[in-house]
Amino acid sequence: MDQDQKLRKQHYVLLGEHSATKLCHWVGKKLLENNPCYKEKFYGISSHRCIQLAPCVSNCTQSCLFCWRYRGGTKSNTIGIDEPEVMIDRAIEAQRKLVSGFKGEDRCDKNLWAEAREPKHVAISLSGEPTLYEHLSELLAACKKRGLTTFLVTNGTLPDVLESLDPLPDQLYVTVAAPDEETYKKLCVPLMGENWGNLRETLELLPSLDTRKVIRHTLVKGYNMHDDYSKLDLLAEPDFIECKAYMLVGYSRNFMTLANMPSHDEILAFSQHLSGSSGYKIVNSKEDSRVVLLSSGRKKEKLG
Repeated sequence: MDQDQKLRKQHYVLLGEHSATKLCHWVGKKLLENNPCYKEKFYGISSHRCIQLAPCVSNCTQSCLFCWRYRGGTKSNTIGIDEPEVMIDRAIEAQRKLVSGFKGEDRCDKNLWAEAREPKHVAISLSGEPTLYEHLSELLAACKKRGLTTFLVTNGTLPDVLESLDPLPDQLYVTVAAPDEETYKKLCVPLMGENWGNLRETLELLPSLDTRKVIRHTLVKGYNMHDDYSKLDLLAEPDFIECKAYMLVGYSRNFMTLANMPSHDEILAFSQHLSGSSGYKIVNSKEDSRVVLLSSGRKKEKLG
């Protein structure tokens, strides 16, 4: 089975040579149970109107042990064949098709379903490292032109790309999954030797970027919950910090077990310690996602 076949089997919709979308689990949870994802609770986005988009679906600068994505196509090269305007239009079209089947469900709120056919948000993450896509600025501009809010999630290993983005995303996530270089090499498995230094350079860059910024700590029990992240967080001066439990899903099951998945209480305890050392205040949480939000107090949680 080739890579495209494996992606389709996992319900990805391929948009071109290297881009893809996939319906988020929380779209269905919102439509059928009125249970939104934590981004709706934290930031006010509408879960049922959010597209997951991967401009580089199988390309990354790391091979993280906790990553759930298909790992067979991991590369570190820059790619940019797919045109950004075509990519986002195909993603919107795919989202409408993907939500179409919910209409026949008795549990589905038909007003929410109608809204779901008109996406308003794009989470540029899903799989792969999006800053490898050489037309990322044009993609962000294409989303903005269509009135779409953009959330960009990056591992921070390409600071030059982030520094050159124009426009910036509405919210920029940087994943920091290690408090030190030794842990980083063991857990994130960098594919480029300079990755740790590049990540630190990204953290130093963040205060100069005029957008909402979030540091996400993906926490894996037994690997990266042993030390304080506050020095890295204070270097970056983010508006928010998310402490999020690793979840045992996808390809990460080849490397992890249930013992590596922290409980919500453990995430809360970790967050309380981080709050004490960083000065950031705990302002929200979502237990079924095992995530806690800390805020600097400089910006309101809700977008808009």
